[in-house]
Amino acid sequence: MPERPGFVPDYPYFYAMNTKPQFAPDEDVLLLEETTDLRDLVVYNDDVNTFDHVIRTLIDVCGHEPEQAEQCTLLIHYKGQCAVKLGTYDELTPLCSAIHDRGISADVV
Repeated sequence: MPERPGFVPDYPYFYAMNTKPQFAPDEDVLLLEETTDLRDLVVYNDDVNTFDHVIRTLIDVCGHEPEQAEQCTLLIHYKGQCAVKLGTYDELTPLCSAIHDRGISADVV
């Protein structure tokens, strides 16, 4: 196809690019970061509670899907503990208390 004078094809690499810096190098630039102290809610194994009770607790308290609750319960049983939820201390403290209320040992670490 013959080129027309003054015709610029509709491709991004034909457009003029802005090469000026967006800020002067000697300007102070502030970087705002939201820092959150994430912790784990850890549930521990015991010889008292049944698999079904722990699974039901993880579903009700932590919002786990049944498969996730079952996997965590197996880890608790065979490894002695499992981090079942990640969050801030303020988010996990009420969940930890609810787990304690059901007779299961747990900590926010």
